[in-house]
Amino acid sequence: MSFGFLGIQFGFALQNGNASRILQTFGADVEHLSLFWLAAPITGMIVQPLIGHYSDRTWNKLGRRKPYFLAGGILSGVALLFMPNAALLSFLPPVMVGAGVLMIMDASFNVAMEPFRALVADNLPDSQRSSGFSIQTCLIGLGAVAGSILPWVLAHFINDTNTAQGHVSNNVIYSFYIGGIVLIACLLWTIFKTKEYPPEQYAKFHPEEEVAEQKAGIGVILKDFAAMPRTMRQLGLVQFFSWFALFSMWVFTSPAVAEHIYHVAPGDTTSAGFKQAGDWVGICFGVYNGISAIYALCLPAIARATSRKIAHAFSLVAGGIGLLSIFFIHDKNMLIVSMFGIGLAWGSILAMPYAILSSSIPAKKMGVYMGIFNFFITFPQIINGFFGGWIVKTIFGGHAIYALVLAGIFMLCAAVSVLYVQDNKDIRFTPSIAPITTKQTSDNEEDNIFVADSHDIN
Repeated sequence: MSFGFLGIQFGFALQNGNASRILQTFGADVEHLSLFWLAAPITGMIVQPLIGHYSDRTWNKLGRRKPYFLAGGILSGVALLFMPNAALLSFLPPVMVGAGVLMIMDASFNVAMEPFRALVADNLPDSQRSSGFSIQTCLIGLGAVAGSILPWVLAHFINDTNTAQGHVSNNVIYSFYIGGIVLIACLLWTIFKTKEYPPEQYAKFHPEEEVAEQKAGIGVILKDFAAMPRTMRQLGLVQFFSWFALFSMWVFTSPAVAEHIYHVAPGDTTSAGFKQAGDWVGICFGVYNGISAIYALCLPAIARATSRKIAHAFSLVAGGIGLLSIFFIHDKNMLIVSMFGIGLAWGSILAMPYAILSSSIPAKKMGVYMGIFNFFITFPQIINGFFGGWIVKTIFGGHAIYALVLAGIFMLCAAVSVLYVQDNKDIRFTPSIAPITTKQTSDNEEDNIFVADSHDIN
């Protein structure tokens, strides 16, 4: 079910590790990078709830969720091929073309990614969802490792002596070509190999789903947003701190490492140090994604021994310490140590909030609520996009390293806030072998309480 996500994250990792250096190569200033990255959360905020809404109501020859994988995958692959070649449109400023392609790429990634969360929830009972999301996170990590390290690997085989302003390194260009091909190939594997339950069979497992709901217009998204479960609202604060920190890391790590570790002058995009810093950041991002892939397989056992909230809080603390430690490092090799903590946080961020959330929302709303939940991912990135660059320029004197320090603090805040989230699935002290059922609470409470088997975890 999740193999296609490996391909998506292969391309997504290429974007995360190289978009800033590409935009800087095209002439973007470091304080403006976060504004260019706004394309990602804005398109995600709009696209994901719509995709979730319509995928809940779609069924054709391809299935329920798979049509969206295919459309998003093709568009993402095309955007990956074009991104490093934005300068070919010489009649437009390359940095603006690059930002436009970044927006298209992000919209396409969002179209492809959102249904994968709902697909796992569709096909698995609640007692298996923590494991399902963890395996999905493992595949996400494997794809991201490959995408992150690919430019560094190709740099050893491709001799690029062109140091002209505005020239994207050949190893980055070919990495994006490979990423587009891998992304589409992995998505096609999931589309051809995964079975989705047809409407008749799905209805047997979810008899509460009404035909009227299936025919409802997109206006119901606003009603669903207003009626979101309490757990979802509480997770919103956790997500705000977490994703504000992640956005800072993706946007500012390349310039921070170039200046802080490689001692590259701000704005110098033609030196060998700038290119080496960009390639090494790819290695670092590959390490944290690799750690997240391994850690994701351990998360269900950790959560079973403690709780989902404790497991997530521990992971976020590790991530916060990892981000803060970068400030004290002056040897590039020591950055690998920092990435271990960030990898624990990333592995948990991709799994635990969704496992907690899926226990609090009705099956008939799984797609739309997974999409609405994306609001709590995109909103902090939008805030960071508008103010992150201003903070770096005005408060931090143009030194991007302090953006990573702020990110570490926010990650620790996320760890504290998750402890106050209400998780209705704590059955460690009341094991049951009863099948999963749904019990609606009173009108004053929106949460759904599920009775799961003894293998479920808090």
